[in-house]
Amino acid sequence: MEKTRILILGGGFGGIYTAMALCKSLRKRSSRDVEIAMVNKENYTVYTPMLGEVISGSLSPLDVSIAIRDLCPRINLYVQEVEHIDFDRKVVITSIKSSSVKNEIPYNHLVLALGLEDNFSIVAGLSDHGFHFKNVADALVLRYHIIHLLEQADTEKDAARRRKMLAFVVAGGGFSGVEAIGEMNDYVRGAARRYPNINPADIKMILLHGADKILPEFPPSLSDYAYNILKKNQIDIRLNAYISAVTADEAVLKDAAVIPTKTVVATIGAAPGAVLKALPLKKERGKIVVDQYLAVTDMPGVWALGDCAYIMDGDTNKPCPPTAQFAVREGRRLAHNIMAEIDGRPKQPFSFKALGMMGALGHHSAAGVILGIKVSGVLGWFMWRFVYWSKLPGVVRKVRVAFDWFLDLFIPLDIVNINIDPTQNISRMHFEPGEIIFNEGDPGDKVYVVISGDAEVLKGAEQKPIGRLTTGDCFGEGALMHDKPRSASIRTVTAVDVLTVERKAFKELFNNVPVLREAFGKVIYQRKDIA
Repeated sequence: MEKTRILILGGGFGGIYTAMALCKSLRKRSSRDVEIAMVNKENYTVYTPMLGEVISGSLSPLDVSIAIRDLCPRINLYVQEVEHIDFDRKVVITSIKSSSVKNEIPYNHLVLALGLEDNFSIVAGLSDHGFHFKNVADALVLRYHIIHLLEQADTEKDAARRRKMLAFVVAGGGFSGVEAIGEMNDYVRGAARRYPNINPADIKMILLHGADKILPEFPPSLSDYAYNILKKNQIDIRLNAYISAVTADEAVLKDAAVIPTKTVVATIGAAPGAVLKALPLKKERGKIVVDQYLAVTDMPGVWALGDCAYIMDGDTNKPCPPTAQFAVREGRRLAHNIMAEIDGRPKQPFSFKALGMMGALGHHSAAGVILGIKVSGVLGWFMWRFVYWSKLPGVVRKVRVAFDWFLDLFIPLDIVNINIDPTQNISRMHFEPGEIIFNEGDPGDKVYVVISGDAEVLKGAEQKPIGRLTTGDCFGEGALMHDKPRSASIRTVTAVDVLTVERKAFKELFNNVPVLREAFGKVIYQRKDIA
């Protein structure tokens, strides 16, 4: 390479502010001897502090999504996924989504800003039935799921099913969880007024937190204030509560309590992704260890910052928290140190004293500490909005957000439900012991294949056991093949994971694959009473 190439992996706060600071440094150089490149899954970055407002519709998805090319016009952007890092050859292997094409990108300096990923595998069924809350797509999926449930609840005759549709659970009492349930609570209760058959008393908002105080980053007095505000806003807060399993119809806690619900939002379980785990670098608590200059120890030319890095603050000698304000300052200091190393100048250690922290609580209320001063209530909410609005990159973005906020004061909540779910012909489901997968007489909508666990086949009003299902067995095909209701009920004996094939996909396979048709014909003949 004729030029010195700086390659940044990840377009979150750390990666973006590193790139912006590098671009600013290069504008002052007369030579063009340095090239900046970035690899990110999308061509935009998300302003996550305002993500909760996408749920309620206060802000448009485009208000919190900013094109990377607009923020960093001088970089080479690769909208690709990182597959592997070869430190010996100093190349990063990437892939293009929905393609088998691999790409090799060389570097002289490599910046690891890949962040952390949701690790839903820590809770049974969470990956199948839980909702993420990390990006714009997550917020939109959750928003339209909520509207769908309100529509269904308004016409549901069965009281138990209706209450299940109107119960919303958020796991995690940190900033993300509290802000998410605050926005959800405001939106659900506000939108429910448009549905004449929904009783507000049936709406349940439940926040689960695995410690004795929510928002543990706050001083105790502010944590208590936030707790009382959420309780006042009719949010059921359960402390020292751990979720152990999630199904399509319930959340199971470790103390065996069961919450009937169709909605579990998880803001827990962040962990390094597969690429970071595979790196032969020194790690602490799963994060990459860096020195005081944000350089990776024992790997020259490699740097790390943000959520994926274990950084000791130069002033406090404590690990830096994974917050946006730290990532922004880390990015600026890292950019300075890379340019200093290229130019042979002294590097500077990283240190930063947090200016404060704030969290929105919903219902025009917030709490926080700014420069040591505690703020709360409506004043805190105005300051929360002003602080994050002032940090938005670009004048145009600021104008759009301010205008949306102004209109939000006068325009009713929007309840348009746009179906953005991709068509899924095959999916996974998890069931806890004793759950009914379907009942005799239900319409047939899919075929099931048992991945693990055991279930029993029940017949008649007395629910008489007539058969057993275990790993590798399929069931539910008879109702689809003959367009008849289910001829039996299926109840789990142990925890069960299944693959499901939707009606349309199953019929395409059944009609066009003779071997499959013959196999299912034999199964139906041998097991006539199973739905």
